Amino acid sequence: MELDLRLKKEIIEKYKTHERDTGSPEVQVALLTEKIKNLTEHFKVHTKDFHSRRGLIKLVSKRRKLLDYLKLKDFGRYQKVITDLGIRK
Repeated sequence: MELDLRLKKEIIEKYKTHERDTGSPEVQVALLTEKIKNLTEHFKVHTKDFHSRRGLIKLVSKRRKLLDYLKLKDFGRYQKVITDLGIRK
């Protein structure tokens, strides 16, 4: 389930740290969060889709690792991303 290109650009514009930024942890976490939200909605309809559920677990794990990295490097940026995206920790 890929993100719409327009939505992806909006997310990158909102969370980028410099002009040509597409790979900072903030951007990656925001994109993963949007994918996770889409998959969560998918599972409300398709409760027995276990193959996609494995992908969801991998996305959550990847996001967790990125957040842990960001927490170690710059706690202020970590707090900002957590509050902006509404992620529980």
